[in-house]
Amino acid sequence: MNADAEPSDDEVVETAADAAEGVIFAHYKQSEVRDMDVTVTFEDGVLDVDVYLNAPDDDADPEAVADEAALAARDAVDDLFAATESSGE
Repeated sequence: MNADAEPSDDEVVETAADAAEGVIFAHYKQSEVRDMDVTVTFEDGVLDVDVYLNAPDDDADPEAVADEAALAARDAVDDLFAATESSGE
């Protein structure tokens, strides 16, 4: 990535998805997750993150984990843009 350029849409989507999946797998072993879907779009500067998680609620509430994953995705994208801005100064 060019130091003066903003991250590409693909970089934004990949960063968000990786962060969301990281949160999910920090709470659950991959074998425990029955189903999950992390949908990330970034169009016209608007980030949309949707996380669906079907996992046992023995140790953690799947809905709360999905919400945490979506927030982590947004935070990771904020960090990505902040790093781009600070490297371009």
